[in-house]
Amino acid sequence: MDNSSTTFAAKTLTDKNTPQASWQRISPIALLYFLIKLLKELVGNFVYLLPALYIGYNHLIENPSFWLPITLAVIAVILLIVFLKFYFFKFRLHNNTIEIRSGVLAKKHINLPFSRIQNVKLEQPIYYRPFHYVCMALDTAGSHKQEAKVVALNIDFAEQLKKAILQTHQTAATNKDQQDIAEEKTVTTSNNTEKILNQRSLLDLVIHGMSNNRVWIFLGGLAPFFDNIANYIIHWLDNLGVNTEQLFSLTDKPWWQVSLYALTLTLMILLPITLFSILGAILSFYNFTLTKVNDRYIRRSGLLTKHEVTMKLSRLQMIIRQQDWLDKLLKRINLRFEQNQSLENKLDANAYNNKIIVPSITESQCQALIDDAYPDNQLKHITFTGISKRYLLRHIGYILLPIYLGLSYFFYLNDKSIMILLLTPIFTLLSLVIFLRWRRWGFAIDNNYLYVQSGAIGLDQRIFPLYKIQQTRFKQSIFLRKHQLCHIRLILASGNVTIPYMKQAEGYNIIDNCLYIVEKSRRSWM
Repeated sequence: MDNSSTTFAAKTLTDKNTPQASWQRISPIALLYFLIKLLKELVGNFVYLLPALYIGYNHLIENPSFWLPITLAVIAVILLIVFLKFYFFKFRLHNNTIEIRSGVLAKKHINLPFSRIQNVKLEQPIYYRPFHYVCMALDTAGSHKQEAKVVALNIDFAEQLKKAILQTHQTAATNKDQQDIAEEKTVTTSNNTEKILNQRSLLDLVIHGMSNNRVWIFLGGLAPFFDNIANYIIHWLDNLGVNTEQLFSLTDKPWWQVSLYALTLTLMILLPITLFSILGAILSFYNFTLTKVNDRYIRRSGLLTKHEVTMKLSRLQMIIRQQDWLDKLLKRINLRFEQNQSLENKLDANAYNNKIIVPSITESQCQALIDDAYPDNQLKHITFTGISKRYLLRHIGYILLPIYLGLSYFFYLNDKSIMILLLTPIFTLLSLVIFLRWRRWGFAIDNNYLYVQSGAIGLDQRIFPLYKIQQTRFKQSIFLRKHQLCHIRLILASGNVTIPYMKQAEGYNIIDNCLYIVEKSRRSWM
């Protein structure tokens, strides 16, 4: 759709005399959306019912005539709730505003002017695709959660509405003279085509799933079921004719055989979890494409549910360059474009799909994307200044070492010297992690950007324009003041950045420079 047709769509959709100005019901396909969402909420709370279900399982099997009516009643209630959610959901468009009414018992009425909408995200679950419908999520600045969502729109109408909203921003008055506005319209018209910045292949997604595998989180979730899983595995091996007692008896086996068993068992556990992580990466990032049109980035990805996230360049608060230890070995980088923190509810299961994350890219691809967003950055050539060695003294000398010595003395008094032998490598490992964190901490500043790096085995680097800073905090305890050290915290719309144990003069210098740039530029943080 060209610019003239977009303008026509904007006028048509927002004209108070059009049919859209009256309240509209969404498509019946939304019944599926409400049903699946409700089932997800029930499954999310299902874990609290597990003890009761476990205790009453036998009673449930023995008395089907008692539980069957209750089950049917629960299903009927679920279907009724789904229907009522669909029935009471309405929306309308008029005067450059979208209004949404929803809720069954707790009524909710949202009145959202197009000028307040900062992000338009389109989601297409797999069950919407045959019918050509999408969900449209609308985000605003300053909200603590997603502001509004229309859960079933025809895809063509949704695209027209999205372009109408974006057109409202492009043609809004922004304290420019008529010449600047004319130049902006000329640029917008001539560059109204999407430019592909990055695409990810299936191999890239496999690497991302391997290198970002959160094994320990998964194992932690399985902890309550370890006994049942172990018994099931032993029973399965016994059925195969494997003598598990002889296999796991270590008294008559050499050390190399025990080590081989341990390695094999570890690989058997990690392999399915790694495959699960790879599958998750493919589901989230399949057919990943990052494009740019004018001043907006657009990310499209997803296998079962297609996600489209749009971010205006002015909304970009910070770029984060992340490398875990396996990423470093594979020479891959995960790049994150951070927007307002209010747009990302970290407890939301869909938050990962609402961000602009470019997974497992190479060094050159990463630098090209950073240069596209921040053309005058010096990340590639910058020299980072480290933090004070008193970071080590406090965390190892004042905290970790006294705990280690105290526990060692306690075990010695109770004739448990073996525990000291176990405690020593733990103390050594934690000390090494703290040392690596100290080595990683660093900061640098130039005329436009602040650069901060941190990490232990991996490495995170943050870069953000100085004028994006909304608040600064200078912290100095009595002990820090004695050694002329300080902590500083810089608060942006995307979150906080802290630099600990830096020299007092450097802390004052960074804060003064940031406040000077903010006052001098008078540029909006969004």
